[in-house]
Amino acid sequence: MMDRHKKKEQARKQRHIRVRAKVKGTAERPRLAVYRSLRYIYVQLIDDTTGKTLVSASDREITKKETDKLRQGSEGRKAKTALAYAVGQLVAAKALKAGIKTAVFDRGGFTYAGRVAAVAEGAREKGLEL
Repeated sequence: MMDRHKKKEQARKQRHIRVRAKVKGTAERPRLAVYRSLRYIYVQLIDDTTGKTLVSASDREITKKETDKLRQGSEGRKAKTALAYAVGQLVAAKALKAGIKTAVFDRGGFTYAGRVAAVAEGAREKGLEL
């Protein structure tokens, strides 16, 4: 019998495959891919035509001082969700610096709620059009 955690991960990967069949990133409008682990959140802007990552960000890039402030929660968000929101803002700032204004959101098989939705909200707030 398959371990419960492996079964959940396999189901998420299947959902991701279904999403990826419909979502493609180009140089003008790259794919904003999100991966959420139990501890961290990672975001990349990917050009699928060349297979290259244009911009990436994670909550590991945020300084210790900022992380401690965000872990206390901000604007009614819990700690990890506040960090995810900050990562969305960070990736949007990097994207705008690289000349990218629009992107296609790829939730990576995760539910569009909580930390995944917070990344999208943060990116939209900083000016990235999803």
